[in-house]
Amino acid sequence: MLFNKKCCCNDRQFGNGFGFGGGYANQPMMENPVVEPTVTKCIEKEFYHEVPHCCPIHTHTINKHIYTHTYTPQYSCSEEDVVINNDCGGCNGF
Repeated sequence: MLFNKKCCCNDRQFGNGFGFGGGYANQPMMENPVVEPTVTKCIEKEFYHEVPHCCPIHTHTINKHIYTHTYTPQYSCSEEDVVINNDCGGCNGF
């Protein structure tokens, strides 16, 4: 790019194009440098980040108590003594 005509080192910088100009013999005529348009370089960078997330998980337990009612008969019995007195009228009745 040094010898490119579009570069800042073209023949406008040295006056007559041969590197010699007015003033002193065999010494280039120096002018202010020509500022070329800025060349912008684009660099893409990737940054990876770990983002922790809290995911609460709640477990609710329901305990079911199931009662099955059963009916079992309980048999019982009772006994009663009944006394019957057959009274024929006493001893005199013989």
